[in-house]
Amino acid sequence: MDYLEGLFLGKIWSDTDFENRRHLGLFILYGIFVDCIVLYRFVLGRPLLGFGNFGVFQMVLFILLFLACPFICFRYYRMPMPGKIIILVEKFLKSYLIVSFTAGQILSRITFEKSGLQEQLLAYLNSTLESYTERFAASAGSFATVIAVLAGGIHVVLVFVLILAAAIIIPGLAYLAIRYIQYGYDWLINKFVIKRFFPSR
Repeated sequence: MDYLEGLFLGKIWSDTDFENRRHLGLFILYGIFVDCIVLYRFVLGRPLLGFGNFGVFQMVLFILLFLACPFICFRYYRMPMPGKIIILVEKFLKSYLIVSFTAGQILSRITFEKSGLQEQLLAYLNSTLESYTERFAASAGSFATVIAVLAGGIHVVLVFVLILAAAIIIPGLAYLAIRYIQYGYDWLINKFVIKRFFPSR
């Protein structure tokens, strides 16, 4: 329960030390989770539990939850357990919307079709090997092909690793950016509104 409170409530509203610990594993798992959703929709052509369907309604709902966050959370620890569960469900819904938004943004930027993916990969591999063969043809002589295959293979592997790393890191960065924006907004509302008009007793 403490873990969920720290994850969903954030540093201002949670009395756990969740924010003070490093969560690299959670960051990586989040990126992999978003990538799995994108891959599922790309391969099967249908959404998974609505992830990726982020329209006007979802945007309005997210903005409302974003703006209401400090007013929902500031008395969390004074609420009975049913009230706490309702707040955590609301936080889960907001996280769902963030994941859906991130997946939708990634899907909207995929410009190639699944049917032609294999051909595009083979064309990229062939063009890479040809480029390295031409580069080493003058200096390596008869070994040009061998060296080109090795260099081209390393090049392709590095590109694949970079794409994989970006696919994991970018969704995590998007989540952190939204989380920090929420933190800044909550801090301002807490300092200038809640502490002034809803003092703790």
